[in-house]
Amino acid sequence: MKKTKNTITKILLGVGILGSLYSCEIQENFEYIPGPDNSKLTVDALTYISGNDSLSYLKEAVGLAGMESFYAGNKEYTFIAPNNQAFRAYLKDNGYATLNEIPQPILKNMLKYHIVNGLVNFNDPALSSSNKPIAYATENGQTMYLSHSSTFVGIINEGTNRQWQIRTSNLIPTNGVMHVTNFITFYSAPTGDANAVNPNLLLDTIFPKHDSYINGGIDSDKNFGTNNLMKVKNVEGDGDYDRKAVMMFDFKDFKKQGVVTDMRLQLSVSFTHAKGVDLNLFETPNTTWSESSIKFNNMVFATGPRIATIKTSKVSFFNFDLTDYYKSRNPEGLVSLMLDGQAGSDETDEIATKEHTTLLPPMLIATLASGDSELKLEKISPFLVDKGGVYVLSKDNLQVSGATAADIIYTIEQVPTFGWLLKGADVLKGGSKFSQLDLDLKNILFIQDGENVGSQSLLLTARDKAGAILENIELKISVK
Repeated sequence: MKKTKNTITKILLGVGILGSLYSCEIQENFEYIPGPDNSKLTVDALTYISGNDSLSYLKEAVGLAGMESFYAGNKEYTFIAPNNQAFRAYLKDNGYATLNEIPQPILKNMLKYHIVNGLVNFNDPALSSSNKPIAYATENGQTMYLSHSSTFVGIINEGTNRQWQIRTSNLIPTNGVMHVTNFITFYSAPTGDANAVNPNLLLDTIFPKHDSYINGGIDSDKNFGTNNLMKVKNVEGDGDYDRKAVMMFDFKDFKKQGVVTDMRLQLSVSFTHAKGVDLNLFETPNTTWSESSIKFNNMVFATGPRIATIKTSKVSFFNFDLTDYYKSRNPEGLVSLMLDGQAGSDETDEIATKEHTTLLPPMLIATLASGDSELKLEKISPFLVDKGGVYVLSKDNLQVSGATAADIIYTIEQVPTFGWLLKGADVLKGGSKFSQLDLDLKNILFIQDGENVGSQSLLLTARDKAGAILENIELKISVK
């Protein structure tokens, strides 16, 4: 295969001498032609991790979980190696100050998902086709989908609800293959039919009165209202390369009657770096601006927290969930919105304005229901889990009907104290929510703490988006 240059994710294949192993520098060029022994690390995975400063959190996690034998043993695996950036983000997102605060069963399950049974090397002929994810079993019993883009950027869980890019591919320790990533990854259920038609639901769509972008620094006094793209980039917040998108909608433009069950902002994506960073939406206090006059230096910026956020990815549309915002704010007139990137992320995102000739304009899409739906408990079945074990919940354990699976939302009223309920990498607590679709796609895990036995209950309330409710749902969990 010929040489390929990758300016987004640089791939390291060859390492010349042992001294160069202990660096996670990424080469500008890579090729899938093995050199004479220079694709081999000559050390096992644990030795490589231990000698690499950018993987120090992973080394610590492996020790805390007591899993050195996986990384230093003779059995060959494919190791997905989250770097320090990945662990810092995980700790922050889950409210942990240090790795020591993560319960060991959760940490062990996390690491086991990052260990794929068998060897997955992106120069394998079986993976020659781009964007063709292949399912592989992981050590925690779940599935990981691995593939690569046309530029041979490795992708984890492509085609599912959440995917991640690999930063460094095809490191070859003596006991397998290693791929370094900037993210803690987790089982991401294949995308289900979340948009199945519900005959009780209507859609109502409105478009912006004004949309544009503002640019900081030397362009602070320029207006970009005639541009057919809104541009977003956050480097310093207000520097020469900092841009923020602004939109104004009039909620009086909604005409259909019914109970608003869902509100989303849909934006057509012209370009995105898709780094998997936050793209944040804010409400701003001034609704007197117009797209022909708005500039960075006359913008009235948001004073409150973000009202919605997404993680950027390679998609045709960015969709922001504004349901909670709408129900708490109940806007009836003009609303000014601002889109800003994650601080210091240096990602470029370009979004179509209402003047774009080929892409759809920004849209606020409301889903409305009649309010007369009814939910029914079809099945509830207690389950047994081994002490210290992991159990994957499904619709065989709990199933409610009366709406589409994505629209049936469970709220946790009480969680068992002898384990943890997880959705992806998130530990669910009292007040947390998940859907029937999550159960249908086996996206909910229970991890037992390895100490206590007996029986306890998971208490839930189910609601649909039209207001129907089922209370006092009790799912019993027993530990043997």
